[in-house]
Amino acid sequence: MDKKGKGMFWDRAALPYEEGGDIFACKKPPFWVDNGEPPNVENAVTPEVLAELAYAKIKIPGTKVTLAPDNVTKVNLHTWAWLDKAKFKPVSVTASLNAGGQNIEATTTAEPRSLRIEPGTKDAKSHPASGECAINEDGSIGSPYVRGNAEKTPPCGVTYLRSSGDGTYELKATITWKVTWEGTGVPGGNLPAGTFGTTQDITVEEIQSINR
Repeated sequence: MDKKGKGMFWDRAALPYEEGGDIFACKKPPFWVDNGEPPNVENAVTPEVLAELAYAKIKIPGTKVTLAPDNVTKVNLHTWAWLDKAKFKPVSVTASLNAGGQNIEATTTAEPRSLRIEPGTKDAKSHPASGECAINEDGSIGSPYVRGNAEKTPPCGVTYLRSSGDGTYELKATITWKVTWEGTGVPGGNLPAGTFGTTQDITVEEIQSINR
């Protein structure tokens, strides 16, 4: 009681993102910490721990790409793929702790870095050949199709070499996000990169021609 208002008792708890985390496995009793002092125990909350908590809460936007032609294309016809910068931008989450004289926070930010296109069949050519489309200086990926560019090779896209017949090819678009963090009193750093993808069904038709 002689330290009332000068600190508080702290306890251990399993982090919510830990698989198999069990608060009852933390058998050590609560402990006292003076106001303004960091808890001198293993795994005490730090800006880096807050950054990892924020990382677990980041919601990455959908990765459906714009295609031209859209959904239905032709054999040997270039299909352009792109992502608009206005719909595709960094996302951030901040986690904070303000208790017992502790006032720390960390912000985790995920930024799109590249788009990988997988045609869904070996009978196709990716553009570029690696299938990895880099982000442009303005934050977009690829380039929108412009009328008259049908014969040009797209900076990001695919060319199918065989019809999908009565079915479809499953084009997969995967975005790689660079994840960084910064926190109170520390420079921060990098967290593991994230990859998130979606699939789109593509019908590829044969170009029909008549010879006279």
